[in-house]
Amino acid sequence: MSTSTSTTTPSSSSTPPSVKYPRPSWFKVWAHAARPHTLTASIAPVIVGHAITVSTLLLPTEHHASFSTLHLPSITLAWAAFACLIQLGTNLHNDYADFVKGADDEHRVGQPRATQKGWLTPSQTAYASAFCVSLALAIGYPLCIVPSTTSTVSESQIDGLFLFIILSSAFNAVAYTGGPYPLGYIGLEHVSIGYSGLGDLFVLLYFGFVATIGLPYLVVMHAGLMGVEEEHDVSSSSSSTTVSLFFGNGGEEGILFLSFLASIPVGFLATAIIVVNNLRDRTTDVKAGKRTMAVRFGERFARCEYGLLVLFSYASLLMACFTYFTEDVYQMSRYWILLPIISFPIAMPQLRAVAFGGKDGAALNDHVGGTAKVQFLFCILLSIGLRKVYSGAITATTTTNI
Repeated sequence: MSTSTSTTTPSSSSTPPSVKYPRPSWFKVWAHAARPHTLTASIAPVIVGHAITVSTLLLPTEHHASFSTLHLPSITLAWAAFACLIQLGTNLHNDYADFVKGADDEHRVGQPRATQKGWLTPSQTAYASAFCVSLALAIGYPLCIVPSTTSTVSESQIDGLFLFIILSSAFNAVAYTGGPYPLGYIGLEHVSIGYSGLGDLFVLLYFGFVATIGLPYLVVMHAGLMGVEEEHDVSSSSSSTTVSLFFGNGGEEGILFLSFLASIPVGFLATAIIVVNNLRDRTTDVKAGKRTMAVRFGERFARCEYGLLVLFSYASLLMACFTYFTEDVYQMSRYWILLPIISFPIAMPQLRAVAFGGKDGAALNDHVGGTAKVQFLFCILLSIGLRKVYSGAITATTTTNI
């Protein structure tokens, strides 16, 4: 038996038990593998990042006139497409790798997996994952190219930080579950973020911070804020111009810092989705050597973690309302930031079942999707609230100037 072949070729894995399960339609089979219903976790932070960008950088003020020709829709769509393709690639690779590593077997209590059920071969899901990740790289790489903002230089340059984000996102898509393909080609088949217990941290970082901050960061770079600042760099107005460009209209904090603050509840709720997923699967994960946080620290820890993540997401709204938007221009509009609290009644059944209740195993399936719905609604309402906060501040400023 060739060792090199078994570590690099997906088709070398065990043949799935195709004779045991009836095969659904072609569309349903790939839907089980790709799990498109989970894409809300990728779209939601992009929506929040877009709301922050429009609210703070694209306001119709004299300092933001240079942003009028910025192609925000195309940048937003490209970033959203990248995020969705990375998640699809991650899902497909997870479908493949969990099967070949033994985590998905006949005792699985979660939703059906296409490879585990024998509807797709390991090769099909592995190669589909590679296609999605490759397409994500093709979309993501142009976003790293930043046009020069000086009048004397017309060449573009590569943003090293964003290039790292693009490449690390692609690597993490296959390293989340690991497995022999494609990491076996570079001797990293034993690397696995999820199996080592770092899945929660990965989701927080990439589906919270990176996905939310990504779009505002792109706009900051592509709009050439440094160039605008230099253009208006007059001793009497340099300070106020910098504040206007980097700190929003009348705000005290920068757009990227505001994006970071918003990404915290977004990331916490995304992490809550994986927590309830791991809580459900902890019994089969133990047998497969998958050392998730729920496996390492037990059921009680996982339930407490879930409760804290969800509750702090809502508590952060109160903190933002009374400690962040404190200037006079936000006196009336700042309460719009509390709008996501409307979604809390939907979060209550999830909390009762996962954090405070005794549901376990397959009974938690509905609450994986339920938590995803909470996150998506929370982010939609947060986006609306942010727009209302800043539009109200503009109205207050205009009224004051009159």
